[in-house]
Amino acid sequence: MSTTTSNDFFKSNVLGHPAGLFVLFFTEMWERFSYYGMRALLVLFLISSIADGGWAWPEENALALYGTYTSLVYLTTIMGGYMADRYLGYRWAVVIGALLMTLGHASMAVETPMFLYIGIGLLIFGNGFFKPNMTSIVSYMYKDHPEKKDGAYTIFYMGVNAGAFLGIMLCGYIGEQVSWSWGFGLAGIFMFFGMLQFYFTQNIFGNIGTKPTAAEQAERKVATDGDKRVPFTNFDLTLIVISLLLGLVWILNDPYSKISGNNLLDFTVGSLDGSNFTIILGVVLFVILLVSRLTRYATITRDRLIAVTIFAFFTVFFWASFEQAGGSMTIFAEKYTQRELTGSTASVFKVINALLTVVPLIIITYVLGKLFGQTFKKYPVGNSILGFSFAVIWGVVIWMLYREFTKDETVVAASWFGILNSFFIIAFAPMVSKVWESKYNPPAAFKYGLGLSLLGIGFASLAYGASTLTDGGDIKVSMVWLIFAYLFHTLGELCLSPVGLSYVSKLVPARMIGIMFGIWYLAIAIGNKTAGTMGGMINTITEKYSLSTFFLIFTLVPIGLGILVMILHPLLKKLMHGVR
Repeated sequence: MSTTTSNDFFKSNVLGHPAGLFVLFFTEMWERFSYYGMRALLVLFLISSIADGGWAWPEENALALYGTYTSLVYLTTIMGGYMADRYLGYRWAVVIGALLMTLGHASMAVETPMFLYIGIGLLIFGNGFFKPNMTSIVSYMYKDHPEKKDGAYTIFYMGVNAGAFLGIMLCGYIGEQVSWSWGFGLAGIFMFFGMLQFYFTQNIFGNIGTKPTAAEQAERKVATDGDKRVPFTNFDLTLIVISLLLGLVWILNDPYSKISGNNLLDFTVGSLDGSNFTIILGVVLFVILLVSRLTRYATITRDRLIAVTIFAFFTVFFWASFEQAGGSMTIFAEKYTQRELTGSTASVFKVINALLTVVPLIIITYVLGKLFGQTFKKYPVGNSILGFSFAVIWGVVIWMLYREFTKDETVVAASWFGILNSFFIIAFAPMVSKVWESKYNPPAAFKYGLGLSLLGIGFASLAYGASTLTDGGDIKVSMVWLIFAYLFHTLGELCLSPVGLSYVSKLVPARMIGIMFGIWYLAIAIGNKTAGTMGGMINTITEKYSLSTFFLIFTLVPIGLGILVMILHPLLKKLMHGVR
């Protein structure tokens, strides 16, 4: 898989970066449109009453399935990264992943249990092929320009959140206000557009991400970079298989046991039930594997991989808290937040909602125009598909706004609050990117510490807002507490998430980049499953203590970890061996 690129690729610049970055920007945007559009609807659809078209599942069951889905979405990236590195190339992996996800969304639109599970399975494997290889292409694009990586990943992350913004807004609105099937189906339509746009424009990347040749496969086995190779032993492979199987059984058994009533892990070992014993054993075996392999690398590579491992550890806790957005925070919005607006309040919301929708879309359309100016003549088919998809988006947005402005009253969709995260990222990402590229760029540990602390402050807002709720449930809280929470969560995410991706690409040897992005997403997978498990405890903790106590847990843990990672700065600086 050659890393050379065509001259045209580097000469075609958009907003100071290669035009190819913005091809990835829009491809990722449509993929995130589909993912977050479906994510916004899944829990709400499952817990809604039969009369409202839902399936009336208990919240614990819905969140168990949600956690399993979001974790496996990231866990399969290890497979996708490996297949791309060894056989497919990054570009074909992206196309295959996009096709599988398109079929997955189409299946979910059928709204039967069998097609729901088929659809979720296709989405999981499709994302596994797609996600790690998009970031790998960005990494190879900037391998000779490491000083630009933080800014490039932040712009890329802006595309991620542009798609999330539109997906949550439109799929959420159509799903809640019109039909769940139409909401799920809309997600698949734009995933299909994204696949076609990438396929017909992929030559802009030169040789980046092409299928690896036999010569390149042989070259991988030769230590041309002077770094020590550490081939997998039979012992390593055995630990990988056992720990992976244990983890998969635990992840799948959680929703299966709750939904079907049949527990696959119905046993005890000492004081541990079968579920806890299984996951603890899997984690212990994985840690043994990790330590065993790290000790075999050359000193600098070993230290940098240890630094990545430390960052991954804190990443687990960040996403375990952050991903409450699709679970407990959505339930908080649906059950405990005042969303019925009338009179002048409804009018003000409609205007704000219109501005929140139209202004970012205008900005993204402007970026689209800049990309057209650089690439349309050379790639007319891909750009035409991209242009058509934007025409459809504008049509849906205008229809939605017209429909709302002709109503006297309005009920804010529970999924609507999810757009705030994406809106704030679109608003603040350019500013944060400039800071990371300036002389005020803080060390990695402080970025992580700040990100975790801001996340905790966001949950403090929810804890305070929830403290005004009464046992009778006759009082609902103001929307302002969710707005504050999403603001601080977004600022924390900008400090941590794109920066984490950038540091993986800087610290990991180039030959390992695909598989290491997969392992990085493993940390996110663990965080997502933990989010679903902890979110499923919302009723238990609320009944025993209070809803405010539930959110207070997510306040104290991230802030404490943020302080800890900043204390570790001297150690991390030493382990990174000059990488900034």
